[in-house]
Amino acid sequence: MSSVVDIQNVSFAYGEQTAVDDVSLTIEEGDFLGLIGPNGSGKTTLLHLMLGLLSPDSGSIELFGQSVDSFDQGERIGYVSQQATSRGGTMPVTVRECVRMGRFAHVGHSRLTDEDRRIAEEALETVDIMNLADRRVNQLSGGQRQRAYIARALASEADLLALDEPTVGVDADSRDAFYQLLDSLNNAGITIVLIEHDIGVVTDRANRIACINTELYHHGDTESFVESDALSEAYGTTGTVVHHHH
Repeated sequence: MSSVVDIQNVSFAYGEQTAVDDVSLTIEEGDFLGLIGPNGSGKTTLLHLMLGLLSPDSGSIELFGQSVDSFDQGERIGYVSQQATSRGGTMPVTVRECVRMGRFAHVGHSRLTDEDRRIAEEALETVDIMNLADRRVNQLSGGQRQRAYIARALASEADLLALDEPTVGVDADSRDAFYQLLDSLNNAGITIVLIEHDIGVVTDRANRIACINTELYHHGDTESFVESDALSEAYGTTGTVVHHHH
């Protein structure tokens, strides 16, 4: 098993405000990691550090065995930010055009080939939005938009899918279907890092949990997390895990 993300003793502050303090964790190929913690705990910051969107104040980060500073294989990462559902509505392109953008990392300034188009169509099929292919992205619901962005990541043939609270504003049925999609992508070998405020969803879906509140309180398999005190320590309350059975 090779590691996808390797974080060693990473700290990061916004001015005087420490957001991430001496965190070390490794994400292995094929993991489905749930990244949880209270609001303002540094989850999104840690995700941005992992992806090279922020540079750590100290410590080191490797992506696919390469220092994140010099990592140049952006097509291997599919990132769906928290704003994707709320603000992504400004894109005046069709869903098909949006998904084809995932091929740009492979073709550079060349034109898309038939093979590129086929891969994009396949991605539309995989996430079950072929019926929306000709709709504009800004006409989609939050849940549909998330699928479009995931299809774009799939079209780029990403090995790592990073999602920051992807179901905010998405109704319960769409949310269930969305997590089933993530399960099947993970089963197909894609490594997933998911920030999600609903801890029950995370413990039902993820096979690894990282619990953070500036410091890392737990990183390990889901079962050991559920049995540990990490949740109440990180949240400073007697938090309980609620499982969702559908």
